[in-house]
Amino acid sequence: MRKGRDFIARHGETVFNAARRLQGTAPHTPLTRAGFAQADEIGRALRTLLGERPPLTLWASSTGRALQTLAVIAEHLGLDWHGAHADDRLVEIGMGSWGGRYYAEVIAEAGPVIDPATGLLKPAPDGETYPQIAARVADWLAATDDDPGDRLVIMHGISSCVLRGVMTGMAPVPGFGAPAARGLPQGSVVMIERGVEQVVHLGTGRAPA
Repeated sequence: MRKGRDFIARHGETVFNAARRLQGTAPHTPLTRAGFAQADEIGRALRTLLGERPPLTLWASSTGRALQTLAVIAEHLGLDWHGAHADDRLVEIGMGSWGGRYYAEVIAEAGPVIDPATGLLKPAPDGETYPQIAARVADWLAATDDDPGDRLVIMHGISSCVLRGVMTGMAPVPGFGAPAARGLPQGSVVMIERGVEQVVHLGTGRAPA
């Protein structure tokens, strides 16, 4: 286990979220005004908890929505966004041929896409599986285990659930083949310290996906 604390946040609402479209690994789906407000809320919550210019290592998914969210938070904390690390291993679940389509279209064609028992997004037939997500986030964890002290990680609804599940040692979710914590709304942030998770701020966006 890492010695520092990990603050893991879900990016703010985007134009795709507002339109109820499946984003997946879309590289840039801009934040809405609600999304920027949610990023502000995260920034204020972390500023209250950590103070000005806390010694955080900054990480984000390489997508524009994660980097936009991080830019707002970094401003609240007085940290340099240009010093952040962007990593493809932190991106959202790959949705294959469902990516970019409206939820309603996919549901009409393939049935429910949200599992009612877990709230998790069902993988597309040609999309990324949960074990594949777990493998890439575990690879990121192993590669960054020597990060000094605390860090802030901005990512996505489903991939953050899997990362949090891996970090807290959860058992695989039946039917999904990988650990996954419960979904949190957009604009939420949790703290994980030595395998134990605590919600720092509950966002006002949609949950879980």
